[in-house]
Amino acid sequence: MLPSDIVKRFRVRKGGKFSIKDHDAADTYGLDIDKEEAKAMLAAGVRRLSDLQERLYAQDRWAVLVIVQAMDAAGKDGVIKHVMSGINPQGCQVHAFKAPSAQDLDHDFMWRTSIALPERGRIGLFNRSYYEETLVVRVHPEILARQRLPPELVTKKIWSERFEDIRALERYLSRNGTLLLKFFLNVSKEEQRKRFLERIEEPAKRWKFSARDVEERKLWDRYMDAYQDMIRHTATREAPWYVVPADNKWFTRLVVAAVIGDRMEKLELQFPKVDDAALREMRTLRTALQREAPSS
Repeated sequence: MLPSDIVKRFRVRKGGKFSIKDHDAADTYGLDIDKEEAKAMLAAGVRRLSDLQERLYAQDRWAVLVIVQAMDAAGKDGVIKHVMSGINPQGCQVHAFKAPSAQDLDHDFMWRTSIALPERGRIGLFNRSYYEETLVVRVHPEILARQRLPPELVTKKIWSERFEDIRALERYLSRNGTLLLKFFLNVSKEEQRKRFLERIEEPAKRWKFSARDVEERKLWDRYMDAYQDMIRHTATREAPWYVVPADNKWFTRLVVAAVIGDRMEKLELQFPKVDDAALREMRTLRTALQREAPSS
């Protein structure tokens, strides 16, 4: 597992002066370990998460919402697959948000994610989220035009208004027992290029490739501006962003696992205690069950 001091390096609580250029997508904090050691460290992190998830589920007080945002090929699916590999499926819910449906467009921009929020005792993972409405929609104004908003509400202030609405939602969720963990997987443009080529050249990965992803790549600078503005306006004390280097997948997964584990440990999750009356009843029932044992 990664030490907490490394994890804190990637946390952004006050986004006012945040700049993506100040964050190295290839950073590994000086760690020089081989593939097997990285696997062992991740396995330890996953075991810790499994224990914490059991306590979360049993206590049934808190909910955990993990949001993963990134450019294409940054490793969102891999992070979710590997980091959550040891979690009991009953206590974990994964939602991937792609292009909104006609029903989605007939509601407010956070409706489809709001109905997917995790219940108490569960971990919810959003592969993309309501933040897409300040990213892809901002980069592609034609999408906003299809949302059928009253024209007088579509002003130059719409992005700052959406940021305000998101901050209000996240403050509300945190006040009602939802731990918010937001990750921006920071992949470099060059690493994305290499991963696109891998998808083309390797038969097992070709299904992941989309020509549209390459088209979106041409808008890289506009997306970086949108991500930067998003973090600047929505990084708060109760819902900070973690800007995780994503050029080295093994390191990305270690950081995400460590962040989730560290933040969940601070909840001081405990298995529910059994009161004396219930314990006496259990002992009585234990005796009865023991008497039912077949004689040898």
